Formats: sequence, C-alpha cells, structure tokens
Amino acid sequence: MDGDRRGWRQCLLSGAVFVVCMAGTTLPTPLYGLYQEKFGFSELTVTVVYAVYAFGVIGVLLLTGNASDAVGRRPVLLWGLGFSAASAVCFLCATGLGWLYAGRLLSGLSAGLFTGAATAYVMELAPYGGASRATFVATAANMGGLGCGPLLSGVLAQYAAWPLYLPFAVHLALVACSAVVLLRLPETVRERRPLSTVRPQRPGLPAQVRAVFGPAAIASFVGFALFGVFTSVSPAFLAQSLNVRNHAVSGLVVALAFFASTAGQLAVGRVGMGRSLPLGSAALLAGLALLAGALRWDLLALVVLSALVGGGGQGLAFRGALSAVAEASPADRRAAVISALFVVAYAGISVPVIGVGLLAGPLGLEGAGLVFIACMAVLVATAAVYLLRRPVPARTSARTDTST
Repeated sequence: MDGDRRGWRQCLLSGAVFVVCMAGTTLPTPLYGLYQEKFGFSELTVTVVYAVYAFGVIGVLLLTGNASDAVGRRPVLLWGLGFSAASAVCFLCATGLGWLYAGRLLSGLSAGLFTGAATAYVMELAPYGGASRATFVATAANMGGLGCGPLLSGVLAQYAAWPLYLPFAVHLALVACSAVVLLRLPETVRERRPLSTVRPQRPGLPAQVRAVFGPAAIASFVGFALFGVFTSVSPAFLAQSLNVRNHAVSGLVVALAFFASTAGQLAVGRVGMGRSLPLGSAALLAGLALLAGALRWDLLALVVLSALVGGGGQGLAFRGALSAVAEASPADRRAAVISALFVVAYAGISVPVIGVGLLAGPLGLEGAGLVFIACMAVLVATAAVYLLRRPVPARTSARTDTST
C-alpha cells in the first residue's frame, strides 16, 4: 500500500514536471500581437514563428526519439528542461524577429525531448496495474500544460507589468524547481546503454504495433492540426474581427481548448478505447463546424464552443490513440513508438498552420480559416469512416480498460 502511494506520488510529480515544460511551449501565444506591434511583421510570419516549434519537435523525435530508451529517462528530461530555459532566455532578450525564431526552435527541441520520454516515464513510475490512469496523467499533463501556458502569460500580460518579460521570468523559476524535483525521482530504465548507441530513427514500427498505429496516427494528426491553427491565429481573429484585445481573454479561449482535451481524455474510461477514436473524430468535426460559424458570423460564443467541443474531441481521440499504441509496443521500444506517434501529430500542428498563414494574405484571416476548416472536415470524415471500418483490435482495448 505504501509502495502504491509512493508510486502515484512519483507519477504525479513527474507529470507536474511535464506540465511545466509544455506550458513553456505555448507561453508566447497571447503575446504574438504585442510582438507584431513591436517588430512589425505579418500574420504569415506569426504562423511561421509558431510552426518553427513543430519542426524542432519533429527533428528531435526523428533523430533522438529513442534516446531515453538507451541512456535513461532522467538525463533526456534534464536536457529538455535546459532547452526550455534557453528558450525563455531568448524571449527575455528578444530585440528582433531572430530571437523569436530561436526561442521557438529551442522550445521545440525541449518538447521533442519530453514528449516520448516523459510520457513513458510517467507511465513507468505508476504502480503495477495503473497503466490506464498513468496514461491519463501523461496525456493530461501534456495537454494541461499546453493550456496553462497561454492562460498564465495572458493573465500576466494583461494585469501585471512587463508583459513581454514577466511570463518568461516566471517560467524560468518553474523550470528550476522542476529540475530539483526531477533529480529526486528514480530512474526507470534498468539496462542503460551509451549515448553512442542512439541512432536516427528510420520510418518503421514493430509488427505488433502496425495494426493500431494507422488509426491512432490519423486521429492524432487531425486533432493537433485543429489545435495548431486555433492556437496560432485565434488571438489575431479575436482582436481583428471581434475587437477582443484583452490578453487574458485571448489566453483563456486558447487554454479552454487544451483543458477540454483533458476532459475528453478523462471520458475515455467511460466511453471505451475502441469507441473513443471514431467518437473523438465526430466531435472534432462538430468543433470545426462551430469554428466555421464563428468565422462566418463573428460570434465569440461560437469560438468558445468550438474550443470546448473540438478540444474534447481531440482529447477523446488522442488518449485512445496513445493508449492503443503504448499497450501494443514492446517495453524496449515504447518511447520510440510513442515518439513516432508524436511525429505524425506535430506534422499536423505545423503544415496546416503555415498554409493558413499563406492564405491569410489573399483571402484574409477568416477566408483562410474557412479553407482550412473545409480541408480538415474532409480529413476528419475520412478518418471517422476508416476507424469505424477498421477499429482498434478488441484485445488491446480490453487490456487497457480493465486497468481503470
């Protein structure tokens, strides 16, 4: 019993470290308008600055996504915290656009090191039999951290001094505390190998994972694409079309999508993993429809509803996807396979964002958003049909659900 309590305490502490790192990646979201005023760049530049982060994540996942399987979880996570701190320093020192690119790239490197390693670490620290709950802790820490970032920076930018500096100073302090916590947690990789054994990952999956990876990857791509566009352009839409210039409100609207994702993840235990993927895709489609209505009629209420419904759908689908992939993966390849899933997800969070930025010039922000929504609606519908015809194998679903 004491061992279980200790295990869950360590699991939650590692989840808190995960939250701090991911919060740093979305910290600049409500501040892009202020940076536009300060440095004078276009909406396309905003989306490129945002997407640089995703390219950093993908690069790390492909090159060193399996590093923590070899050298251990803690060393990789400490490097991730170091990159997160370096990113905050870049934003604190920003005197031009180059600093923003550097800060976002370093933030992407941090997230790339954290996503697979921290997810595996949280799950491994949990007591025996707690796989499903640990998966929720990991995915909730990921999405909850992403939501805390814009909420924290939006409130500080609106109601405190030094809006372009204080959020990053606070984040630096949190990173320092996280490093102390991480150093006190145990290592979970028993047989560690030298860093020289880590090689760039080639596309490929263990045979037992392939059946579940396809539908999991589709759901992840669609959900992260919606989040990417929503996070990068919604503050500008709120300011330009709805005249909402309160940074705390902008940060809250973005945060609601990520918090709704956490709620959607929690619902997987009731819905069942096999059904969570197609139901999550259906909710994503509804969220896209609400966002289209918000863009068409300039209604704040529809923006909020699209964040809640779309975010909930993303969480429902993503936790089911992560559970299926993690359960099907062999222990010595788990972090690498999870990293591969995140590569697909972060492709969704980057490429469509730049597309919206390119279209914003000739079509305007609303027109570009509607084109994106139409494309994503087709993809979501295709994904839902695919998932209904080829559901996650029942044996994987059963193993995961029985541990709740």
